[in-house]
Amino acid sequence: MAADTVASWPARIWAAIGGGLITLIGVILLGGGGYLIFLGGSPYYLFAGAAIIGSGVMLIRRHPGAGLVYAAVLAATLGWALWEASGFQFWPLLPRLFAPAVLGLFMLLIIPTAPKGRMRDQSLMAVGALSILAIGALGASLPATFTWGQAMIPAQVRPNAPVAEQASDWRSYGRDSGGSRYAPVDQINRENVDELKVAWTFRTGEAVHRGNQDQNTPQMVGDTVYVCTPTNVVIAVDADTGKEKWRHDPKVKPFFWNRCRGVGYWDGTKTKLAVPSAPAAVAAATPPAKGAAPASKAAPVSKAEPVSKAEPASKAAPAPKAKAPEKAAAPPKLVTTPAPSPPAAPAVQVAAAPPAGPPACRKRILSSTINAQLFALDADTGQRCPGFGKDGVVDLTVGIGPIKRGFYFQTSMPMVAGDVVIIGGWVADNQELQEPSGVVRAFDVRTGELAWAWDAGNPAITKLPPEGQTYSRGTPNMWSTPAYDPDLNLVYLPIGNATPDYWGSHRSKASETYSSSVVALDASTGRERWRFQTVHHDVWDYDVPSQPMLIDFPIKGGSAPALVQLTKRGQIFVLDRRDGKPLTRVVEVGVPQGPQPGEWLSPTQPYSVDMPAIGVERLTEQKMWGATPLDQLYCRIAFLRTRYDGDFTPPGSPGKPSLQFPGNAGGMNWGSGAFDPRRGLLIVSDVRMPQTVALKKSDQKELAVTLMKDRPPESAKAIPYKADNKWMLSPLFAPCLQPPHGMLTAIDVKTRQIVWQVPAGTAEAQAPLGLKSHLPIPIGTLSIGGPITTAGGVTFRAASTDPYLRAYDNATGALLWQGRLPVAAAGTPMTYTSPKTGKQYVVVVAGGDRVRGAGAAKAPKADYVIAYALK
Repeated sequence: MAADTVASWPARIWAAIGGGLITLIGVILLGGGGYLIFLGGSPYYLFAGAAIIGSGVMLIRRHPGAGLVYAAVLAATLGWALWEASGFQFWPLLPRLFAPAVLGLFMLLIIPTAPKGRMRDQSLMAVGALSILAIGALGASLPATFTWGQAMIPAQVRPNAPVAEQASDWRSYGRDSGGSRYAPVDQINRENVDELKVAWTFRTGEAVHRGNQDQNTPQMVGDTVYVCTPTNVVIAVDADTGKEKWRHDPKVKPFFWNRCRGVGYWDGTKTKLAVPSAPAAVAAATPPAKGAAPASKAAPVSKAEPVSKAEPASKAAPAPKAKAPEKAAAPPKLVTTPAPSPPAAPAVQVAAAPPAGPPACRKRILSSTINAQLFALDADTGQRCPGFGKDGVVDLTVGIGPIKRGFYFQTSMPMVAGDVVIIGGWVADNQELQEPSGVVRAFDVRTGELAWAWDAGNPAITKLPPEGQTYSRGTPNMWSTPAYDPDLNLVYLPIGNATPDYWGSHRSKASETYSSSVVALDASTGRERWRFQTVHHDVWDYDVPSQPMLIDFPIKGGSAPALVQLTKRGQIFVLDRRDGKPLTRVVEVGVPQGPQPGEWLSPTQPYSVDMPAIGVERLTEQKMWGATPLDQLYCRIAFLRTRYDGDFTPPGSPGKPSLQFPGNAGGMNWGSGAFDPRRGLLIVSDVRMPQTVALKKSDQKELAVTLMKDRPPESAKAIPYKADNKWMLSPLFAPCLQPPHGMLTAIDVKTRQIVWQVPAGTAEAQAPLGLKSHLPIPIGTLSIGGPITTAGGVTFRAASTDPYLRAYDNATGALLWQGRLPVAAAGTPMTYTSPKTGKQYVVVVAGGDRVRGAGAAKAPKADYVIAYALK
């Protein structure tokens, strides 16, 4: 007897440890489940917790029936999970079934510590069978995940669809100035895309910096691909080999936020290039002298004599050899020229006319920098263009007023519209009032002279502001990329909301008028032609982020020139780009009210009711997710503790945060969409991640009453409330919303219905606690870069957390091919056909994810430019 007691001690210890662990899990479920019921949530967790506690206590006591109790929990869990998940859907079932099944398998190691007998055998069989059944249910739901959302009936090529061209450049951010992201080439197509191989790889040499994220879409013209890095180094490489031709390094110091999404290209080979006179050369970079008239009223500048006619490209100055180190350019010879008017004006220095021979800079690269400069480069040599601004550079801070370091600069591609380059600016959100102006300016691509300025707060300013004044501060800005219609000579601006993003009671009339709008300007004068607002009194950071897409849109009796505007809200607005009137119905709908004290809200918001809304399904407790039942319970509690009234739930307070969905990353963001005119498909990518928002009172001094006036004083900078906005994550850093978290969607513009909608990206690089699962299961990942599409019926996209460039079938959404990248990509790919070899390439920049915080220096980050082609 004593011997038997001594021999059972290891079993008793094991039973105590294992049973104690299971009991602890039950206690957490019981307590959390009780609180969830108090909040009005599901009773499952309380009952499951109570039963698991009973099973755990029985294990501690080595009771042979412990397994039968837990088997009953598994059976109930299986039925409850299938009910809540609406059937066999892998991602909703995963947190509900996987961890309980694993816990059941763990119990198989503890149950044998109980005395032998029929009940112990029954416990083992019941727990084993139910655990395997739960895992089997997961397995049965898995295959459908790989084809979820694909079209049952493939989209067909429409009659009279555009045919493919023989050659194709990619000259603008969206290939064309209308932002279609459609390449009319079909060498790579649905039938052969799976044969793509790496053709060449180029390393930019960009140093790792925690503020860098490489979101570049390269441009390609002729036989050269132009790449820019987060610190605005511009590099030209051979389109067929990837060998470097030249590079230009502006040597800017990195900030906390470094981006370059593309460069502008201007071809002046068919126009005469004038040497600018002195005032023209420096007007954009030099403020008016004291007492002088503002630029808009200045005396006319005398025209300079044109230089010699353009030489053929074959006679142009040769580019430096590949990868040769850049030599400092010799400074241009300076001559002193008296200003023509007024006579008393001081002399200024300008670059002398270039020597005789092939003229430089007949083809130009225009690029902005993160320290607010605009420079022009010879597209063939990379040398700065003499006569453009001052030594090839225009100072974009002129007229802006005081700027704190890192508070104002450019991140998106300059838009070349005819002979002007149009530039907006990014501002640091939510830092203070009266931040730098959101003015949009156009500069002459040849001289750098300021052609026009559009100041939303003061339309009377058409160029430089009057002496002693600045462009209107605190006005909504254009940080994304505009679109341009050369036939209508209109440029279309996607406008952000006025900072601070989540508080707006102080905003001026101009801010209320233009915030979160699309504005059409005359490209020659900068004067407004029309505007359309997507959000009224925006206190949700719902900037208009996507480049407007200019397409022919089918309407009754034919088609109309349309502007398609994607939004962070998931709403798609379709406007007549001639006058801004909606081509599909827009309805004002009542939205939730009840702002924080001192704030006000618009009673209605515009909804595009004839176009599908993307990724905006109303959230419920059942849609809350997590890696296990424990963190899913946490997310359910967090959901019920927030204020959530659907779209436009007002920002909350620290005691009662609000839930914002879509979050401020979208919906759709700056990656924009693509349009396949052959099938009439609008293809968009979106983000599905809710966030909590709480307004905290600022610790700065109370604002003056004058702040409520239309144009608050420069000195009033305090923010009454600061927003604490966070992604909604579980304690294991798993998203609180069930997957997918990022989708690729195709919409038939004729029927205005979704054709297919598939998850973009897999769980390979995602797991709880920031780990990698290495599971290639389509989860749809959080990402912002956009898609491109081709006449070959293929859509390419690369921006996902896992490192792949993927090709999708335009007709069905099926994944046709994927190429593994060294690190993940954040931007949008591009494609072109080489004029030398006739070969089509697909190019993507893979710079990796941004570095997150201290101790994350080993986060995957790199400097790759990779081109793919058929064997």
